[in-house]
Amino acid sequence: MKYLLAFILVSLPVLLISWKSLKAKGSHGFYRFFSWEAILVLLIFKIEFWFKDPFSWNQIISWILLFSSLYFVLAGTVMLKKKGQQKKERREENLYAFERTSKLVTTGIYKYIRHPLYASLLLLAWGAYLKQPDWILIHITIFASSFLYLTARADEKECIAYFGAEYEDYMKVTKRFIPFLF
Repeated sequence: MKYLLAFILVSLPVLLISWKSLKAKGSHGFYRFFSWEAILVLLIFKIEFWFKDPFSWNQIISWILLFSSLYFVLAGTVMLKKKGQQKKERREENLYAFERTSKLVTTGIYKYIRHPLYASLLLLAWGAYLKQPDWILIHITIFASSFLYLTARADEKECIAYFGAEYEDYMKVTKRFIPFLF
């Protein structure tokens, strides 16, 4: 019961900040909302295991993924703000302010992957899951991962629509989530 209450309480602000994206079915924000919710389930249901048996194999891998997640989100956000040249003239209502870039960012972490913020969420999901792996929440983790993949695909379509051939060329030289691999 306490987990359900925690989920509802945290889901309400997530729902409020995602409302415009949910009205834009098929947008990257639409899919991102469902991945956020799945990750929230993982975080809430795994919270009691975060510091149990800290030197077990799964905890060590989990912490590596979680700290990597933090790096990816910070590096990606800093580069977007620093190089993306956010413009208020971009009127896409379902974009957050930092997403309204007018310049394609291809340096820093974006030199290696197109979606460091979504990669950070993938790392967060798998890091939370690995706190205490089980057969029930693996499905939620796979759901979150699938929706992050759909988020990235939708985002790429939106970027092609805005940046055109420049983004298509960028896609040819970068990976989606994992540098040099995928």
